[in-house]
Amino acid sequence: MLSFILQVFSGFIAIMNPIGNVPVFIGLVEEFDEKTKKKVAQKAVLAAFIICTIFVLAGNFIFRFFGITLAAFRIAGGILVFLIAYHLLRGKASRQHHPGEEEHEEADPDSIAITPLATPILAGPGTITTAMSFAGARTHFYDLLVVIGVFGIVCLLTYVCFIYGEAISERLGRTRIGVITRLMGLILAVIAVQMVLEGLKEAFPYLTSGTISKP
Repeated sequence: MLSFILQVFSGFIAIMNPIGNVPVFIGLVEEFDEKTKKKVAQKAVLAAFIICTIFVLAGNFIFRFFGITLAAFRIAGGILVFLIAYHLLRGKASRQHHPGEEEHEEADPDSIAITPLATPILAGPGTITTAMSFAGARTHFYDLLVVIGVFGIVCLLTYVCFIYGEAISERLGRTRIGVITRLMGLILAVIAVQMVLEGLKEAFPYLTSGTISKP
């Protein structure tokens, strides 16, 4: 269980990259006062938590409704997460995480908190894929609670990073933030490969047995 908790925590930390997203948050809320900035951070983190929790709890239903197998989801999700990791390793902003110029034009705090902060920056496709993959890897309900609880902790850490974003950005500087982002990208790439490998093992059981059954 401890190994699973650490795996989930490292996965969410890598995919959400709280410190790496600090400059993005600062850029989106720089024209607001301190009180408004805190409200934006609260709403964004809460919305991201709710979105991810819904997918964790309703993941099996979604699979059945669309006729999706866990193996297929892990392979597709692993590829998606790896693409995000690839951008992070190159020190570039993934479009899964960071909004385009047209999304910066919206000055409404509530709108910014939901889009682009809550989704796709915090609870984007990569985060949802990672959460559902962790949830699908376990069979007991308390395992789902562990995933949700760990994600809640990461959301709390993200909120703290946003609130003290300017101090963090000034102390670390662009260079160190870039190093942290690349490190998160490396961890994320390993997790993505592991997701694909697990998906392939489930789709092709003979890969683990070492023998191919004859018809």
